[in-house]
Amino acid sequence: MRILMLGAGATGGYFGGRLLQHGRDVTFLVRARRAAELARNGLVIRSPAGDADLPPPPTVLAADLQAPYDLIVLSCKAYGLQQAMADIAPAVGPQTVILPLLNGMQQLDLLDQRFGAGHVLGGLCFIAATLDGQGVVRHLNDAHGMTFGERDGSTSERMRQISAILQGAGFDARPSQAILQDMWDKWVFLASLAGITCLLRGSIGEIVAAPGGRAAVLRLLEECRAVAAHAGHAPGESTLQRARGMLTGSGSTLTASMLRDLQQGYPIEADHVIGDMLARAERQHAADSLLSVVYAHLKVYEAGRLRSPQP
Repeated sequence: MRILMLGAGATGGYFGGRLLQHGRDVTFLVRARRAAELARNGLVIRSPAGDADLPPPPTVLAADLQAPYDLIVLSCKAYGLQQAMADIAPAVGPQTVILPLLNGMQQLDLLDQRFGAGHVLGGLCFIAATLDGQGVVRHLNDAHGMTFGERDGSTSERMRQISAILQGAGFDARPSQAILQDMWDKWVFLASLAGITCLLRGSIGEIVAAPGGRAAVLRLLEECRAVAAHAGHAPGESTLQRARGMLTGSGSTLTASMLRDLQQGYPIEADHVIGDMLARAERQHAADSLLSVVYAHLKVYEAGRLRSPQP
């Protein structure tokens, strides 16, 4: 199975690198600068799960894509999805399967419109990683999971083939027959975590120690849960208990990657992670929404970022 991995940054570099390390046929779709860096230094991963120093991997530029791939893995940020779809278009053939690992749900609609729903699986990943100034992929903790599945819950022949390729490749690969629920569960948690840590500019431990902080976290979680329930994907009680525990942990250093991006002046997924959740809440006529305050805060940041010199 020929796999095209969009990008060789923190997420694409990690999962693509592990696949390559375990003998899978992986090509990285990258920009010219990253292609030159990989040709010069190889693909380097530093991880609690084991380091990897791989020789220069196969790479391709968007302008040079000519033949279809069997599986295309999208690990871009949501604000890069439109360009990503344009870039991968020449690699999408009649049997190509696209596996998006983006947060939220809006990417499914956009990919369906561009390529057709039959090409698009549901998917998500759990990993904390970064690409450092030397081009090294640094995996920051023990979590390195990818979940994927047919959106109708079926166990198709292509799912069996993809599962066989992704499993046993040095990370936790989990086929799911409830992938849409899995994606909603992650989105509810992530929107709550990103929303509250960005709004209050602190870790979960700092927030819950502040007056009214714990109540604000739980209010935001409840707003997101209600949106998921209205969509027919209410998180189960065990999922909610786990989320409440992680979002109210005393002394917890947990923050969202969106907060770290915001603190460094980088682009953020405000529209995709928070804005889309808010739009769905507003269609339910939700009043006095904390989501609306979070979204306004993020849009003020984005407006200021556009007026300022970028790092």
